[in-house]
Amino acid sequence: MRKLLLSLFILTIALVFSGVLWLGYDVYRTGFSAAVEPHPIEVALVRQLRRLAIPNEIRDMPNPVPMTPAVLMEALEHFADHCAICHANNGSGETRIGRNVFPRVPDLRLEDTQSMSDGELFFTIHNGIRLTAMPAWGEGEMDKDTGSWRLVHFIRHLRQLTPEELDRMKALNPKPPHDAGRGEHPH
Repeated sequence: MRKLLLSLFILTIALVFSGVLWLGYDVYRTGFSAAVEPHPIEVALVRQLRRLAIPNEIRDMPNPVPMTPAVLMEALEHFADHCAICHANNGSGETRIGRNVFPRVPDLRLEDTQSMSDGELFFTIHNGIRLTAMPAWGEGEMDKDTGSWRLVHFIRHLRQLTPEELDRMKALNPKPPHDAGRGEHPH
């Protein structure tokens, strides 16, 4: 059994080392350009590192904010005003910013995000993600941040957005100063 564990450990170290070498070569070849799509190995490695960075007690936390229509509406309004500029009203990430940052803004409706636990989503919203365009939005101590928990409910709801909800969000999206009088949205 010990030999098997040692072999798995050595194999894991070799794979990580190979991945680091590949990433180093890729950065050397392409630079730090945000225009270059990352290699799938890079994406997988970064996702695993992000997961490992979230403390278990938070990752396993259920959402303490009860889901109600009022909570969902508050989160929808907050998302439209603060998050949609990068993530789009529908969560697709198909915005000018979302397409032009590295790593790309994820489509929040897809399984990569939807399969994250409530605690993982909360931690990401509250603390942001280093070396990405995702800022830390949490205010104060994590145990008092109900706003981020509300957004977790909204992220879970993105796959069921109605046309009426999207219209409501469009009306709530911030307008740049030059468009404020025309009622236009920059997206």
